[in-house]
Amino acid sequence: MPQRAALANLFAVVVAALAWPALMLQYWLILWSGPVLEATVRFFSFFTILSNLLVAMVAGAAATGGNWRVLRALRGARWRGLAALAITVTCLVYATVLQGQWHPQGLQLVADRLLHYIVPVLYVAWWAALLPHRQLAWGDALRWLAFPGLFAAWTFLRGAAVHEYPYPFMDVTQLGYATVLVNTAIVGALFLGLGLLYVALDRKLP
Repeated sequence: MPQRAALANLFAVVVAALAWPALMLQYWLILWSGPVLEATVRFFSFFTILSNLLVAMVAGAAATGGNWRVLRALRGARWRGLAALAITVTCLVYATVLQGQWHPQGLQLVADRLLHYIVPVLYVAWWAALLPHRQLAWGDALRWLAFPGLFAAWTFLRGAAVHEYPYPFMDVTQLGYATVLVNTAIVGALFLGLGLLYVALDRKLP
């Protein structure tokens, strides 16, 4: 058990050490798209950024320790599980829907691969193989829906104001609300289904 705890801490350091620089690199790249305030709002309007930020915070809390209330909360099973779920959805949706729609180069390609593939795989491996389990409840899968729900609400509100949407399948201007709401419901169903799967895994893993 001490060896497993040490390995878990090391893995947390690795995940945090990749996630935070990847986020900072992506922020630096997006700053070139316009004024600082506008670019910052755009940066935080991508689910990829929010899910990776959650992963970076959870892994960072595990790596640094400390008794600050926020750090203790981030080390809790629900936040760790939500991070695993959100980053999995990020990876799956990007790989199946979004990847073929653009072709990043240079530093953008580095940030793209870190945020959509490397960090997700490492974090889920850390969560599944090295963290304690049997602490989640079935209701957590429903509670976790608040995260994508708030993101969708923000996306529609911001989109109505600035006519810009983070992902093509959520672009109301091009697709209309009917199609976008169906697309959003599909992603929500994916989020719920994977959430239930992760709770089931948590209840089976040691």
